[in-house]
Formats: sequence, C-alpha cells, structure tokens
Amino acid sequence: MDTSFLSRRAFLLGTAGAAAAGLSACSQTTSRAYYAEAQPLPVPPENQMLAAMYGPKPDEPYPLPAIPYQKIPPRFYRQVTENPTNERPGTIIVDTGGHFLYLTMEGGQAMRYGVGLGRAGFAWEGRGVIQYKREWPTWTPPAEMIGRQPELAKYSAANGGMPPGLDNPLGARALYIFQNGQDTLYRLHGSPEWWSIGKSVSSGCVRLMNQDICDLYNRVSGKTPIIVTNLSGGGGLPV
Repeated sequence: MDTSFLSRRAFLLGTAGAAAAGLSACSQTTSRAYYAEAQPLPVPPENQMLAAMYGPKPDEPYPLPAIPYQKIPPRFYRQVTENPTNERPGTIIVDTGGHFLYLTMEGGQAMRYGVGLGRAGFAWEGRGVIQYKREWPTWTPPAEMIGRQPELAKYSAANGGMPPGLDNPLGARALYIFQNGQDTLYRLHGSPEWWSIGKSVSSGCVRLMNQDICDLYNRVSGKTPIIVTNLSGGGGLPV
C-alpha cells in the first residue's frame, strides 16, 4: 500500500482543527447495530498516524468509535493532494465521479476526503455556498421523503425532527448547501457507515466519515463556496 502521503506535514494538516437545523434530503439508515462493525483492528507501527486520524473521539457529546480504516481503500483516506482545479483557496469541490471532496489550499494543494454520494436520480450538482454549519445537528426529513418512507413521519418538522446522536443520519457535523439564497436540502455531513465511502447509496447528500467531517468542519466557515460536479468523468466546472 502506498502511504507516501502520510508525511509528518500531511498528518499535521490532516489532524489540525480547532439553533435549528434545516430540512435534509439525507435518508435515515443508521442504527446502533452498525457500530458493532466499527471495532478497531490491531494497528501495526507504520500505521500509527492513520490510527490517530481515525481513532475514537471520546470527548464528543456522543463519543465516536474508531473507524476500521484498514477495511477502506487507501485512496479514500484524508490526505493532501494537488488542487484539481484553478479554484481559489478555501473552495470546496465535490468530485462525484471520483467520490472525493477537495478543500483547496494555498500553494496549489488541497485536502482530499473520500465521500459517499446519492443514488442516481437523487444527486445534486452545481455551485453554491455553505450557508451555515452545525455540530451534532437535528435531522428533519422533507415532506417528499416522508411521502416515500411514511415511517419517518415521527421525525417531521412538526414533530421537532430527529435529535442528535449516534443514530442521527447527519452524524457528528453538517454543512448546509444553499444556491441563490435557497436551501438545496443537501448537506455535507458525517456518517458512521464508513463502508459507504466511495459508493452511491444515500438519498442525495454528500457523506463523510465522522472523523473526516469533524476535520472539515474545523477548516471552513459560513459562506464557503462549494462546487459539486463530475471532475473524474471529464465534466467541466459549472458556471
């Protein structure tokens, strides 16, 4: 396995960081049974930095378990790469074809994260902004989703949504995507379903491993520009 990106500089970059939530199109699929899959595996000495990046976060309001990163393709680990675009530093770019999220940085570089995406027919593409962000958000499915999944009615806006916690489909953090001043209903958010990274399985939102969304959350502010497009498929950036 190529671990050349795990330089001390990349590690420090990768681990640094220092109201009501809106409606979300993300589907509620999480259950605590999934956490049984997240038991950490033995860590060889050469992977101590990965173990630190994806280790447990006991100081969270809802302590996060370690992620068994050994079961995840290494290309989806958080790492510093070249900026794949000419977008200015501080821009988020979601490459739907590669299942990557880039946060552009100075010097032609970017922090890259692996992501899971929505199934065909639910995906959103375009330019927008991160209107605001929340730690341990409430999840409120939109009426259209409740129409498809009536069992979610108990989490409707009228019922106050689903409270934060390990079962909440928005995970530990959520960043809310707006376009032209309107809520797109799509989010960048955490997920305990680490095996979904690199796949298209959710109802439309961009999901990251919880440890990665915590890292991204600490790097961006409100009104951060975001572009969602298929870079890997040869598509250009939306205007």
